[in-house]
Amino acid sequence: MGKYRNLIIASLIFFVLVNTTYYWEGVMGGFAIITLLLMVIYFIVLAISLLGQTYFAIKERLQNRQRLLFIGLMTTVLTSAFFFPKGIVDFEKIESDIVLIAESEGVANCMTTLKLRQNNTFKNREVCFGIAEKTGTYRMKGDTIFFKSNSWGRGERDFYEFAVLERRKSKKEKYLGRLVQFKNKSDTRGISLVIIKNNLDESVTVE
Repeated sequence: MGKYRNLIIASLIFFVLVNTTYYWEGVMGGFAIITLLLMVIYFIVLAISLLGQTYFAIKERLQNRQRLLFIGLMTTVLTSAFFFPKGIVDFEKIESDIVLIAESEGVANCMTTLKLRQNNTFKNREVCFGIAEKTGTYRMKGDTIFFKSNSWGRGERDFYEFAVLERRKSKKEKYLGRLVQFKNKSDTRGISLVIIKNNLDESVTVE
């Protein structure tokens, strides 16, 4: 397979990048869109190479075993990327159970999503002309959630210090309540997110 060594390496690198998107996408920040475009170009280049190799394989009447094996490899890589653009394995599902999801949609369809997990970790994901993620741990005291961030995305500011959980007053309300985040104790305005999932009472120990 030495003849196809460079293309094999390129295909395997692409496969690894696609299947580890969950871990590196959030740290790209404002470069996420550029990275996405590069991945699309990467896919197209590999697809063109596959078409070329298929053409030569047909001319050879499918007699070149090495070329056929290489075509099989590239077909597998590109097909998996097409049907599973975030990777074959959904890594989020194998982590600790999500006990709360709160989100907020801003201008230009910018979206902020905060997820709290049963093991007292959180992930805050902001998608707005790029992708930025904050991760860390949290603890609850009454209806107040205190955050401790352990990551800083590219060009990102510090995360909120705490948030106040405002439960819905009636089952007729569309959402399960609101989560108001505050930068610090002197922050009097806060940022409000609507709660679309809340199993905190069942899963998290409150101090």
